Amino acid sequence: MHALIVVAHPDPQSLTHAVAARLAEAGADHSVEIADLAAEGFDPRFSAADLAAYHRRAPMPADVAAEQARVDRASDVVLVYPVYWWSMPGLLKGWIDRVFTNGWAYESGPDVKLTKKLRRLRVHLVGVGGADTGTYERHGYFGAMKLQIDHGIFDFCGAKVVTSEFLLDVESKDGTPHLENASTIGRKLFAASPSGDVSKAA
Repeated sequence: MHALIVVAHPDPQSLTHAVAARLAEAGADHSVEIADLAAEGFDPRFSAADLAAYHRRAPMPADVAAEQARVDRASDVVLVYPVYWWSMPGLLKGWIDRVFTNGWAYESGPDVKLTKKLRRLRVHLVGVGGADTGTYERHGYFGAMKLQIDHGIFDFCGAKVVTSEFLLDVESKDGTPHLENASTIGRKLFAASPSGDVSKAA
């Protein structure tokens, strides 16, 4: 397995980053790359250049092409993110908006039947949220987020969401149990795949 762990949090000392590190540690017998979108300065704004590329009137912007190449190298993509307003933060959503584009993640057009182009890709989602489980259950946030993200984004591209987990109530509890849970998630995530060379890039 070659896993690309994508982290979207501006504070390198955050629990989100610590969770990502635990997941990477669990893949010590595999190849793991960490994409720290904030530290790398990824621009999440879908610009006129992105729109032109979407309509095939211009080449893909260089930073988007580089991200697509990273995903192409991976067998598994792991998204680790704080839950903002019952969804992913704008930085990560912008990464998806710009990177998972027509012609690469899927093929669609007026005279083209939808083709899902990422069927080979396995996806793992780990959301880190401040609210407790009861809040998510009462308001249907679990279902809403899975419909929006798991189905609306990744199923549309043909990618299989293998893991969809939440670490919740993180603001009112000690972080240690969450990190232990992250280690467990990581072990399960990597358990079914053959070992490979380790290559970690922060």
